[in-house]
Amino acid sequence: MSAPGVSDGQVESASRQFPEGRSRGVTVAVDGFFAFVWFGWGQASAPSWLVIPLAVGTALGALLAVAGVVVTRRSTGELPAASDPAIRRRYGIIVGLEFGLLGAGAGILGGTGYSQWIPVWICFGVGVHFFPLAGVLGNPTLRPLGGLLVAVAAAALIVGLTTAVAPSTITGVGAGLCLLAFGIATLAHRDSPVPDG
Repeated sequence: MSAPGVSDGQVESASRQFPEGRSRGVTVAVDGFFAFVWFGWGQASAPSWLVIPLAVGTALGALLAVAGVVVTRRSTGELPAASDPAIRRRYGIIVGLEFGLLGAGAGILGGTGYSQWIPVWICFGVGVHFFPLAGVLGNPTLRPLGGLLVAVAAAALIVGLTTAVAPSTITGVGAGLCLLAFGIATLAHRDSPVPDG
């Protein structure tokens, strides 16, 4: 039975926003791992007062990644990106292009003395690649996450150009928080019950 004022269709639509089964666990693990990475990167040039909060974020990201692995191992079903050849091919193309372009851009920035902007470029690229991945993986939550990461990259660029704050500090905090929040939301979401036959 649905909650008062909420139709069954609305409940079903909301539940489809999040991945289910093993895909849910993998999504949580990936979000947690990269939250861990971004919070860690954010510590590179962070002011002293921010080091402890970033360290806490790093620890929470690691715990979330572990929780995702546990959910994956306890869940049933196949992963579309691993079991469906068409999805696997499209996924491989998107991720391959992402790695290639991000690597090339980072190499150019590093080789020309602008390495401080590498985290901005990486954050932007990761955010953009979530948009096509959302359709391929059937995970609509990747679109708002991608939009937020692009916004974080833009904020890091502006702050880096106008203040003495390192861009990696902004991307570390912003991207880390976004990934942590979306990972926790995915973990908190329960799989839809299987209807009685």
